[in-house]
Amino acid sequence: MTKLRNLLPGLLLFLSMNVFAEQHADGALTHANAALAKGKEGNTSALVSHARMALDEALEASLVTKSVTKNHLDAAANSLQKAIDIGNLGHVGQATKAIEEAITHLKMASKP
Repeated sequence: MTKLRNLLPGLLLFLSMNVFAEQHADGALTHANAALAKGKEGNTSALVSHARMALDEALEASLVTKSVTKNHLDAAANSLQKAIDIGNLGHVGQATKAIEEAITHLKMASKP
């Protein structure tokens, strides 16, 4: 009984961390899709704005997850940072391509 009592809080923490990561990963994907739409419209400043929000969410999710999911979240974060850097230089086409890469990784991170 004592072992179960000691194990249960850890299990609950682990499960809540996964839910927390999923919420942030979903938020990152939402903002990345918005950035992609703005990039296709040629709106560099809006692309960068949404990419920053997506990056924040992806980093939050990466902090509380492990394994292959973390690898995809980290790769998405790198692509989002690349999109921000390129977008700040005014290269909307290249920034949009980096957003597409990030979206691919975010989708892979959300697969079971």
